[in-house]
Amino acid sequence: MHPRQRIPYSSPFSRPPLTTHDGTRLIVWPVVNIEEWEIERPMPRHASPPPGGVTGAIPDMPNWTWHEYGMRVGFWRLLDAFEKRSIRPTISINAKVCETCPPVAEAARDAGWEFMAHCWVQMPIHKVEDQPAMIGQSLDTLERFIGHRPRGWLGPGRTQTLETLDHVAAAGCDWFGDWILDDQPLWVRTATKPLVSIPYTVEINDITVMVSGQHESDALLRRASDAFERLYEESAESVRILAFGVHPYVSGVAHRIGYFEKMLDLFAGREGVAFWSGDRICDWFVGQQPLPGAARA
Repeated sequence: MHPRQRIPYSSPFSRPPLTTHDGTRLIVWPVVNIEEWEIERPMPRHASPPPGGVTGAIPDMPNWTWHEYGMRVGFWRLLDAFEKRSIRPTISINAKVCETCPPVAEAARDAGWEFMAHCWVQMPIHKVEDQPAMIGQSLDTLERFIGHRPRGWLGPGRTQTLETLDHVAAAGCDWFGDWILDDQPLWVRTATKPLVSIPYTVEINDITVMVSGQHESDALLRRASDAFERLYEESAESVRILAFGVHPYVSGVAHRIGYFEKMLDLFAGREGVAFWSGDRICDWFVGQQPLPGAARA
């Protein structure tokens, strides 16, 4: 189904205003991405040029170990930053991590982080031969691990085919984060039941800023601060969502973690701002915005 068949055009500047019962006007959705990089495949991202100048060399040890640093060191710095501020983020997790790196998955679970399904391993959805089977395997694995079925989905790199959302809905999810086309949640039509689109981010994301953009270590903080001020101003009229996405092998390194902590403090220090989980955002939106006929299957 084409995206324009799933969702009609609208703008937060013309829709009826969204409100909260507790005075929250700007909702911060913190997302930590935990990935499984299979050494038998080409690496999903690169910090180093191809080994020895050989394009496509497998195994790619330089880049595999870059990611592995995040699992062994960077994750624990991020966990500590959230714990000290009593913030429980959403973990966007490749489900295989529960098998290959249980200490990380267990620490997130035990800290009360929300689990959002993020495929089985880190690879584009377009390369998955059987999407329904992979989505089911991912959700089933996470359900066994945390004791309940995750309600949210995020594709690796936000990738989808035209059929992916139908499979996600059929597997039992209530919301997804792949579409970065708004500052508020929206209803989305699928073949079975409607989903809620919660706006994730490509702009306040350490992959975009640090890996793709190669900016200075404080660039994510500066960009987040600018976005925060504008969204806070706009949220006086209607609630806005500010999502940020970080990865342990990027934001959890020694020269960036301090700026990440300052970003959390910036968000936490303003009246009317609150950190919410994806499930809470979804439930709040459903209560605010009745399902329109256009979103029905």
